[in-house]
Amino acid sequence: MSEPHVAQKAPFGVPVEAGKTYYWCACGQSKTQPFCDGSHKTTSFTPKPFSAEKTETVWLCGCKHSKNAPFCDGSHKSL
Repeated sequence: MSEPHVAQKAPFGVPVEAGKTYYWCACGQSKTQPFCDGSHKTTSFTPKPFSAEKTETVWLCGCKHSKNAPFCDGSHKSL
């Protein structure tokens, strides 16, 4: 698999806690979108870790094509 699976053509709005580390699914196959559940182990993809700078809602990429991963950059609009 050279291209990630498009989990959805919209971002995921998720609450995050300051100082906590999260693992964004890059392969698109996780059942716990937008976070990793280990499904990438049969692919060439690896999850992208990120630490929340503050407690807030962030918009994480659902199409897996963002150039600003794990955050949405609007790439889903051209798929």
